[in-house]
Amino acid sequence: MKVTLERTALLRSLGHVHRVVERRNTIPILSNVLIEAQGASLLLKATDLDLEVVESSPADVTMGGATTVPAHTLYDIVRKLPDGAQVSLEGGGEATQLIVRSGRSRFTLQTLPPSDFPDLAAGEFPHRFELKAADLRRLIEKTQFAISTEETRYYLNGIYLHTLEVDGDIRIRAVATDGHRLARVELPAPEGSAGMPGVILPRKAVGEIQKLMEDAEAIVSVELSAAKVRFTVGPVVLTSKLIDGTFPDYARVIPSGNDKSLVVERIDFTAAVDRVSTISSERGRAVKLSLADGRLVLTVTNPDSGTATEEIEVDYDAAPLDIGFNSRYLLDIAAQLDGDTALLKFADPGSPTLVQDREGASALYVLMPMRV
Repeated sequence: MKVTLERTALLRSLGHVHRVVERRNTIPILSNVLIEAQGASLLLKATDLDLEVVESSPADVTMGGATTVPAHTLYDIVRKLPDGAQVSLEGGGEATQLIVRSGRSRFTLQTLPPSDFPDLAAGEFPHRFELKAADLRRLIEKTQFAISTEETRYYLNGIYLHTLEVDGDIRIRAVATDGHRLARVELPAPEGSAGMPGVILPRKAVGEIQKLMEDAEAIVSVELSAAKVRFTVGPVVLTSKLIDGTFPDYARVIPSGNDKSLVVERIDFTAAVDRVSTISSERGRAVKLSLADGRLVLTVTNPDSGTATEEIEVDYDAAPLDIGFNSRYLLDIAAQLDGDTALLKFADPGSPTLVQDREGASALYVLMPMRV
């Protein structure tokens, strides 16, 4: 194999694929990136056996071939080369080394046979549809924060993506929950997505997809089977195994009878919660909301450091209510809202609270209260 390409193109491709590779691997080949020169392009592939990213870059291929080299080492070499440099890769075949040349720099890397490299992308993907990168990014960004990190409830360690009929329209919906809070966002379903199986996208795959959507106007191709999902964004193809589990019936925890409505300026509310939570303990993080006619009093009490209170004017005319929340969770949800005001709907101090921009907004959040 002998191939030459621009440092910028190689760095961009390596930047996308090397992140999949775990720093510590018990299987040596999984520490490597597969490099394959063919036609007029250089193909790079990396995997951790659950997730695979492939990207091709235009290149001047003198001799085709393939090899595998340590992913993070190659990325660091290319990253430290000067802007605008040409990079030459030579090796592959029977050779056990890859020579990387650029200007007066020369590196020799140990290789492993490309035949040992696993292929995750095999198999049929019967469901296929396309959507804008901006739409997919919205589905991810508005729900990602609520993904559970609790490994025992593995079926909550991702975003549940599915289609359903709402008032006669087919919608695509993303849901994530960790048991304390729930995030749900929906959009009009793209053509071809109706009838797709409900799938749970793993946390790592979600994070990598997000990084690939640099151009909001780009079109993302989504292909699904019962066990895998494949996203294609320009020259990048990301394939991931899905979480093999059943996502809980989230509709049961979304309250429908919350009759006490609070409308508050989002920025003022966020700032006030942030200020009073300064003295909360790392373990507790509880903030009490005391609601009465037209006013909200926020209180945090920490036996070790004192108390903090702040009052803000709000639109509230229901019965007085005292309710507590984890201040971190409250701030996470407030950060997802797009509008100038936030709508919170309560039932009683022990029941879940509904948070959204306004009635009927496409993004909806549920927050479980705390005892205060």
